[in-house]
Amino acid sequence: MNFPVVLHKDRHSDFGVVVPDLPGCFSAGRTVDEALAMAKEAIELHLEGLIDDGKPVPRPGKIERHQDNADYRGGTWAFVTVDASALPVHAKRINITIPERVLDAIDRAAEAHGQTRSGFLVEAANEYIGQTAEKSRGARRPQGRISKARGLKGE
Repeated sequence: MNFPVVLHKDRHSDFGVVVPDLPGCFSAGRTVDEALAMAKEAIELHLEGLIDDGKPVPRPGKIERHQDNADYRGGTWAFVTVDASALPVHAKRINITIPERVLDAIDRAAEAHGQTRSGFLVEAANEYIGQTAEKSRGARRPQGRISKARGLKGE
């Protein structure tokens, strides 16, 4: 998983790093390399917390989605790569049956994304679970005047 991060540096301060796709996830370091290494650790800890709480792991977004946010203006964008399958959670080995053509497609996609088969399947499952949870939350959103007052036309 490649999480976009934004680095800021003020005079007389360390490099601060914010992870826009993980609200509340941030870090810092004296150098850019140290800041990015610390950001990786912060992301892994944040993801572990989500997993421990039974929450889905969000899929990283694109930098373009965040660039217009005033909080990130003037920052330098980078990516921090985290292997979700390597997170220290209780993993279980399973035996499943998948059609060979599907398994071949999974392996090609995993390789194209620089992941293991297991890591790719975990990420895909987490994404699907997260989308399903978002849809069910969206179905429970208030309708009518409350939504319109919030400016959520038609929701």
